[in-house]
Amino acid sequence: MARTIGVGGVGAQQALAGLSDMMGGAQPIGLDEYRARLKAAQQLMQAQGIAALYAHAGTNMRYFSGTVWYPSERMVGLIIPAQGEPHYIAPAFEEGTLREYMQLPGALHLWHEHESPYALCRQVLAGLGVPADARIAVSEDTPLFVVDGLQREGIAWLNAKPVTATLRMRKSSAEIALMQRAHDMTMAVHRATASMLHEGISTTEVEAFIANAHRKVGASGSYFCIVLFGVASSFPHGVKEAQRLKEGDVVLIDTGCLVHGYMSDITRTYVFGEANARQREIWNLEKAAQAAAFEAAQLGVPCREVDRAARRVIAAAGLGPRYELPGLPHRTGHGCGLDIHEWPYLVDNDETPLDVGMCFSNEPMICMPGEFGIRHEDHVYMTAQGPRWFSPPAHSIDDPFGLVR
Repeated sequence: MARTIGVGGVGAQQALAGLSDMMGGAQPIGLDEYRARLKAAQQLMQAQGIAALYAHAGTNMRYFSGTVWYPSERMVGLIIPAQGEPHYIAPAFEEGTLREYMQLPGALHLWHEHESPYALCRQVLAGLGVPADARIAVSEDTPLFVVDGLQREGIAWLNAKPVTATLRMRKSSAEIALMQRAHDMTMAVHRATASMLHEGISTTEVEAFIANAHRKVGASGSYFCIVLFGVASSFPHGVKEAQRLKEGDVVLIDTGCLVHGYMSDITRTYVFGEANARQREIWNLEKAAQAAAFEAAQLGVPCREVDRAARRVIAAAGLGPRYELPGLPHRTGHGCGLDIHEWPYLVDNDETPLDVGMCFSNEPMICMPGEFGIRHEDHVYMTAQGPRWFSPPAHSIDDPFGLVR
């Protein structure tokens, strides 16, 4: 029996031993780039009549300042005025920790537990000369309790997406380099994981191996991990119960890691053992749909056309035609960067024209209810010459990693 090349045959320890640290030379985003982002945001704000922008703790604050801070029930954020230096809002007891994490310098305004951070925010804006009725943009990841608190202080807010998304969806060369490194690392993990599969192994055991493998290549672990066997692979984001691997099962593994905050996200689908005719047919159809999406992803083309290109291939094979199953039940892709899902989106209602620096997944998954699912997911970045892969697409169903050429 001709088994899938690169799948099985190696012990877990041997597979892990074949990996090494890949973080050497990966440089985090520098202070000059954070300053350039601040200036670009202020130019957009001035053009749109926005007096100030509030970026909540999380990836928006990190993008503009380099300050890593995870959101919680306490207000922590960055105020970017239309002109001048940024200002931070934070609990007083976090001052020492926040200063340690701050990259882009700025005034730090502190509130004690019994005080209102929203009133403090209003005071900071007033101190910057921002009129009470001025347009204040709030990052779209800001929790409702913060938005409500700002409203109660009379702050008239609007969605900051025209500023945040406009800038974040166009990656710099430094950002693309970090994402490339993350994808290189996850691809090495995928190859190692496939090699150590054996009959009877559980999905949870594979997830644990993948976390260890990501640590071996230099990441802090897996940013996320989905492992599915057999019929479970027909559910895009998995099922409640763990599965054990059987001969002839479809294996779907979707995972990624972070490199200085920037993510990878790769899915590989193959057969443990020898693929049957049905699995081969759908695997090849998925590859054709992914290739069609890549070819459609040209500069100036609306994102929706990339989604439509993949769906035409799938519909021509008698599946779908839109979100119906068997077929492709979700969008063809999503933007990526500091967040695993960000702008732009390869979906029928996104008219954003593709531009240099945009990065996105290409994953027109085909779900066959009661049978299996096939997802080839690789990410793409746009250059002046057109689309480029972060990771090379799966080679063939018999040799998914292209080990034999």
